[in-house]
Amino acid sequence: MTLPPVSDAELRAYLRDAEAPALLMTVAQLTGDLSILRDELRPNGWLLLPQGGLSEQHQEHARELAFRAMARLRAGAPVPPLDRATLHRITSWAMGADTTDLLPLLEQEVILPGQDPKAPGWTVDAVRPGADVRVGVIGAGISGLLAAHRLTQAGVPVVVYEKNADVGGTWFENHYPGCRVDVPSHLYSYSFATRTDWPDHFCTHDELLSYLRDFAKQHGLIERIRFDTEVRAARWDADTGRWLLTVDGPDGTRADDCTVLVSAVGQLNRPHVPDLPGRADFAGPAFHSARWDHSIDLAGKRVAVIGTGASAFQFIPEVARQAAELTILQRTPPWLRPTPHYHEPVPAGARWLYEHLPYYAAWQRFWLFAPGLRGVLEGWVVDPDYPPTERAVSALNDQLRATLTAHLEGQLADRPDLLPSVLPQYPVGAKRVLRDNGNWIATLKRDNVRLVTAAVDHLTADGIRTADGAHHPTDVIIYGTGFRASEFLTPMTVTGRDGLDLHESWNGDARAYLGLTVPGFPNLFCLYGPNTNLSGQGGSIIYFSECGVTYLLDAVRRLVAGGHRAVEVREDVWTAYNAWVDAANAQRAWGVSTVRSWFINRFGRTAQNWPFPAQEYWQRTRRFDPENYDLT
Repeated sequence: MTLPPVSDAELRAYLRDAEAPALLMTVAQLTGDLSILRDELRPNGWLLLPQGGLSEQHQEHARELAFRAMARLRAGAPVPPLDRATLHRITSWAMGADTTDLLPLLEQEVILPGQDPKAPGWTVDAVRPGADVRVGVIGAGISGLLAAHRLTQAGVPVVVYEKNADVGGTWFENHYPGCRVDVPSHLYSYSFATRTDWPDHFCTHDELLSYLRDFAKQHGLIERIRFDTEVRAARWDADTGRWLLTVDGPDGTRADDCTVLVSAVGQLNRPHVPDLPGRADFAGPAFHSARWDHSIDLAGKRVAVIGTGASAFQFIPEVARQAAELTILQRTPPWLRPTPHYHEPVPAGARWLYEHLPYYAAWQRFWLFAPGLRGVLEGWVVDPDYPPTERAVSALNDQLRATLTAHLEGQLADRPDLLPSVLPQYPVGAKRVLRDNGNWIATLKRDNVRLVTAAVDHLTADGIRTADGAHHPTDVIIYGTGFRASEFLTPMTVTGRDGLDLHESWNGDARAYLGLTVPGFPNLFCLYGPNTNLSGQGGSIIYFSECGVTYLLDAVRRLVAGGHRAVEVREDVWTAYNAWVDAANAQRAWGVSTVRSWFINRFGRTAQNWPFPAQEYWQRTRRFDPENYDLT
């Protein structure tokens, strides 16, 4: 592998746009000279500081080392493979601690384009020719497409039921103005199908949807998907060992069946619209951000937005530029994480390096992923000796509060009157922390924008009345009020063994072993199920989906190889596991704070968040554990 024919001046120009931490790791690998990984060059600010907090002098040193290495590559020097010893040395340096325990995971993550170490190493025909196995996957979003791809690799017949007309799931349904990812683009992709030419550091909705469409086409998944088709009911038939499905599609309602059923409907697919008094009385247009009505022209209108969560945070600045007046009704303000490049394009030089410098993209992806392994979660963990309060849950958490408070104060030097309304009164991490490039505060300062913190009392025909008695005349209402995240698998009816109803069993408090399996429901697997949501640990939900699908594939292999009809998690295992998860969640910022958030359900419990490092989930899902199941 050699570099394209480029001049020295061009190489140096490209390197000006590089991320220095990833450059240093790339150079160490390509040259084999691990001595360059000196302590003074170790990044020390990966959470909040650009370039890992490295000085300009150290950045220039990294660029010079990279230039020399690239000159050798241009002359035909070979690209050495990444062996375990080198991986260990580089990652230990970058993370400032020994990474021996992480190496099996990292060997699957730090890879070149085209490599796929997580691919199933088996096929149905090799394991049990002629086996009666057929998998039904509900949903063609990120998790559903991945499951279908892996099952296809293993030669398992699979059909995907998608209620929409296209792939993408939540990224198909959410198309509001300003919609984009808040995980770096180069991390928000399948580990084995990375994209090197992302145009933005945090890609827009259109770019991500295009990526998912391309993935589905390139891997032959489109012909396995039944679009505009919704599974209304699923019932386990013990006599045949199959799930019997009631499916609504373009040709009406019909029956279907499968031996294994996979729910890939996720957590963020059913909008939550609060049942506010007088909601039906409002005479103007009203819609949820996940059902954006592009036919409504907001220009010159008086617009009210209810909610300031992650979606509203993105679309409100766009609305403010169109509306004559914008009233923002806020329950609780979010903590903001400084991200100056949040809306910035990836510079041309960096895009060239991603495409042409071997392993640079892989090391940059590792750099983005590493905080999810060690670094972020520690800030959310309760220190009982601190003691935890609504200010902070630990000394580290209080340091984060001070840093993020200073970020807000710095933007409000000219508008100190806004600070009480935008400074959260709960610990950092108790609610989702949002990325900020200054756009939010700039929007709140606009002359046509008003931030209202009084609670909504009721709606009228022409506006909103708040609890302080004020009436806010309104032409259009937009709900930025999130999703019914705790209502997993709704509105589908799921009936398991002995007529057990899944939703009655959960009673609004969903629980699953590893977020995947539930006692009483044989051969049912949930992807992005209960307690598999990352809350600022770094990484992305795609990582969790890959872990869950690895486990699913190994479970199907066991089922097929053993000639079993059903696999069902033991109730004692399920109970002990959920007690373990609940105990940890109770010792996280979101578990001790009284602030309201979608992390906490009506029982005061989180059925959403994973309270441990990302590595822990990988460790527990890398292989199916038959000792925790009844196989019949």
